[in-house]
Amino acid sequence: MHIREDDAGAHPAVTPVYQTSAFEADSPYFYSRKNNPNVAELEKVLQTLENAEYAVAVTCGMSAIFMSLEILRSGDTLVVNPFIYGCSYKLLQRISERRGFKLVDLDFSEESNIDKIPADTKMIFFETPTNPFLKTVDIEKVSKHVKSNNPGTVVVVDNTWATPLFQHPLELGADVSLHSGTKYFSGHSDVMNGVLMTNRKDLAEEFRETRFYGGMLLSPENAWLTRRSLQTLDIRLKQQQSVCAEIRDFLNQQPQVEKVYYPKIDGKQLKGYAGILFFELKDPDGYIKFRDELEIFKTGTGMACVTSMIAQPWSGSHASMTDEEKRQINIGENLVRLSFGLENPEDLKNDLLSAFKIL
Repeated sequence: MHIREDDAGAHPAVTPVYQTSAFEADSPYFYSRKNNPNVAELEKVLQTLENAEYAVAVTCGMSAIFMSLEILRSGDTLVVNPFIYGCSYKLLQRISERRGFKLVDLDFSEESNIDKIPADTKMIFFETPTNPFLKTVDIEKVSKHVKSNNPGTVVVVDNTWATPLFQHPLELGADVSLHSGTKYFSGHSDVMNGVLMTNRKDLAEEFRETRFYGGMLLSPENAWLTRRSLQTLDIRLKQQQSVCAEIRDFLNQQPQVEKVYYPKIDGKQLKGYAGILFFELKDPDGYIKFRDELEIFKTGTGMACVTSMIAQPWSGSHASMTDEEKRQINIGENLVRLSFGLENPEDLKNDLLSAFKIL
């Protein structure tokens, strides 16, 4: 029962999966609820991609958001731009109600609203480009403004859609850049993970402690799969960026389309963009008919992967929000999200054309 293979001289070409819960007493990993070699390697890769001092990998993107909220205490003010993933908004709302945070909704993609951020803000949370509509929040302006009023304010940016290849929030003044790695990092809709990155040692230690006691460490298999997928991140994003821009131009020419949403690439904050755009149908009730006519675009919660997907934010990504909350941020039932994979763009356009014909 105690026989083990001596693998000291194996020298594998890639790091194997460390499928073990416990390590011997002299190991720096101690226990897989605290750390694991596969997780540690993934974190080092992500630190390099985003020029971050620390990375803390967890089970999924929502875990990363939940962990960031552990910084807050009863009575603290949490400011959120409401143009974020619907479940993220509901989590912030739910935790604020239960723990006594003051939750303030403020759309600071409109720069005039930056001055309205309360001076006592403890944490500010936003996505950029925003979800939906792909509007830009100026990370540097927001960070400078809130920290001039309160240096202790923690600025948290969900960088999932921009990715570290196109945007580095920490270099622009953010304290935390977090990702749902289930999206681009995975890229194949086969693994879930999340990560929090920061240059602040105190926050990194807090996140690791929360991860340890909360049991939210990423599994070795998921860490290994994500590390594998990162090998092709640059290749995938180049292709998806090209297809996304081509389909944007195509959609702007379709008479059935009211408006196309695509982010502003300024070359300073956002250096590129890939994979996801939104458009509004002129027919307010046309989504179901349009969706059902498509063959290549699949429906579901997947996105930022190798297959192209279609979704309706009203009933999908923002379904957890009330109808009133959705209308307040101009989400209608005619808003469509397209996520592009690695298919031939001509095939995608032909698929869309056949669906447009029924409207």
